[in-house]
Parts: sequence; C-alpha cells; structure tokens
Amino acid sequence: MKNFTLKILLSGLAAVSLCAPFAFAAKPVPCEKMLSELQTTMATAHLNDTDNAKVKELEKKGIERCSADDDVHADQIFAEALKIMGK
Repeated sequence: MKNFTLKILLSGLAAVSLCAPFAFAAKPVPCEKMLSELQTTMATAHLNDTDNAKVKELEKKGIERCSADDDVHADQIFAEALKIMGK
C-alpha cells in the first residue's frame, strides 16, 4: 500500500512539474498593441451614438489602466470595447 501511495504522489508531482511551465506562458498582450487594434477598429466601425459613447469611455478607461502599467485590466477593457464593435 505504501508503494502504491508513493507512486500516486510521484505521478502527481510529475504532472504538476510538466504543466508548470505552461502556466506562465499565457502573458497578457501588451496594452499598447490592444489599444492600436481598438483604434484601428474604431476608425472603420459604424456605431450608433450610444455604442460609440461606450466605446470611447472604455478606450479612456483602458488608456488610464495602460498608463498605470496594468496591462491585464487594460486588455480586458479594450476587449470589451472591441466586443461592442463586433470583434
């Protein structure tokens, strides 16, 4: 029984050690890149006044987060604006 338990523990550790490098591989996109995509999309988007105001407000909030080196939240805000524009 001890050998069986030890094998399970070792196999679990092996699985974690194999997956660990991939956990850090998913880095946020630089917010400047997302901002560029947002602005390019905004230039050609045909939005009603309400959606246009929402997108501009999200752009402003995203730029604030980007300026604060908070790429993760800036990217989330920019993604929300892109979603409004159908991207």
